[in-house]
Amino acid sequence: MTENTTATENTNASQEQQPRSRAQYSNRPGGGTGRPAGGAGGPRRSFQGGRRRFGRKKVCAFCAEKVDYIDYKDVKRLRTFITERSKIKPRRMTGTCAKHQRSLATAIKRSRMMALLPFTALR
Repeated sequence: MTENTTATENTNASQEQQPRSRAQYSNRPGGGTGRPAGGAGGPRRSFQGGRRRFGRKKVCAFCAEKVDYIDYKDVKRLRTFITERSKIKPRRMTGTCAKHQRSLATAIKRSRMMALLPFTALR
């Protein structure tokens, strides 16, 4: 009988543990509320329409045309791969493969050094 009472006391003690109050977190080193950083913490929004829309899979323009070398003097083509602020667009925006993205970045940097493309946006 005594074994059963101690077992029930242990389960009751574990059930009686309540979440900590905000005051207990505030005296931690570095302040803070003790909550994990970032995010709202709430449930994520579910998609309203029921059907998901996926964008069309992007294909590398250089692979499609079977280009071996990206010419740094081809400014018209290179301008399509930089933003209005003259930053190189990432692969997820342009759809280029990793191999051509590396050579594209090199070509853009070379054309900047030759003053064919701007380093920064024009005002």
